[in-house]
Amino acid sequence: MTDRAAARAAQSTLTARLSGDPGVVGIGLVRRESGYVLKVNLADAAAAPRVPGDVDGVRVVTEVIGALRPL
Repeated sequence: MTDRAAARAAQSTLTARLSGDPGVVGIGLVRRESGYVLKVNLADAAAAPRVPGDVDGVRVVTEVIGALRPL
């Protein structure tokens, strides 16, 4: 079970690793039954292979949400 503090530390690592990747539109924490996981929102599925499956033992999941545009 991953606690919130460990997930936040892993989020910082992953954010530094993926910053500047145009396919990544957001990185956040999501609570699941097994604790916290990192969720990476993607502009398109082509960016998925660049996202690791875990960071420092914290599971990473992805979801394609499309490009973000201001309202």
